[in-house]
Amino acid sequence: MKSWMYRWGPPILLMAIIFFASATPGSDIPGFGAVDFLVKKGGHMIGYALLAITIYHALNSSGRSGKRLMLLSFCLVALYAASDEFHQRFTPGRTATLRDVGVDMAGALIGIAVMRQVHKHIFSRNAESGKNASH
Repeated sequence: MKSWMYRWGPPILLMAIIFFASATPGSDIPGFGAVDFLVKKGGHMIGYALLAITIYHALNSSGRSGKRLMLLSFCLVALYAASDEFHQRFTPGRTATLRDVGVDMAGALIGIAVMRQVHKHIFSRNAESGKNASH
């Protein structure tokens, strides 16, 4: 159970945060003046990049990276992004847009790319240390 919570606790927590943020009525969301669009869409990208990273980690029981793992992570985040936009339709003063799903997906791609690079770096370091240890 502890292992499951370690893997799935972070993405579930992030999904709950996103859900409650989407349930905030439009009148309660602060404005950020001239940079409002950048702040809000940047928040979407960061949130969904983190969600993709945590889902990627939760699914990755072998510690190895792979295209299937990246694709599955991306698809799960895409489904959540779409469901989040649908949920937002029922929140006063909020609208659901395909643009937001696209911004969320761009964030997911960034998160998955970061995880891919981290895994490459870790495994290349491990391979190097293995070579040095055998000499």
